[in-house]
Amino acid sequence: MRNNPASRNSCAELLAFDKKIRRTISGKLAGVDEAGRGALAGPVVAAALICDFHEELYDVRDSKLLSEKRREELYEIIMNRCTCVNVGMVEPEVIDVINILNATLVAMKEAVEGLAISADFVIVDGRDIPDIKTRAEPVTGGDGKSFIIAASSIVAKVTRDRVMREFGRIYPDYNFIRNKGYGTKEHRDVLKKKGYTKIHRKSFNCSV
Repeated sequence: MRNNPASRNSCAELLAFDKKIRRTISGKLAGVDEAGRGALAGPVVAAALICDFHEELYDVRDSKLLSEKRREELYEIIMNRCTCVNVGMVEPEVIDVINILNATLVAMKEAVEGLAISADFVIVDGRDIPDIKTRAEPVTGGDGKSFIIAASSIVAKVTRDRVMREFGRIYPDYNFIRNKGYGTKEHRDVLKKKGYTKIHRKSFNCSV
């Protein structure tokens, strides 16, 4: 896909966004994004990373715009090429206690604070910033604007998908391998018949 002009242009736009931010800061820039916020089952996962651009990463973009196969391929490249990457995860039972917004921010905090190299500035996908000491800025729709946030979205998504595929083997009736815990019609129909599993978020109205 490297030879696709549209792919290069899209990547160029994402990189240009990050370049503007880098001009206003000194030091290392990190991005952070989450996956699984809207799911009915499974954890919410956040990924933070510090990463310079490499040609192999031309296809990086919002993880939702990529096929599962391409996400997996880019995940491996990101993990090999980026300066450092870290993941934070909050389980369903905690989500039920502190709510999904707070759980997402906790996962983001874990992801950022666990980076092997400390960032000097963090851009966060969304409207809210986790409770971190590092200077940070929220970017609404950041996974569609920023290269480093888009790369984070891929790591978060692939990490969570792998977790859900494992749960799919434990709970085959719910087809988590395919729906990844999201509220598809098939998933909701099974919930009406069989009820919650241990990984469902009880605070969500899962059966509607």
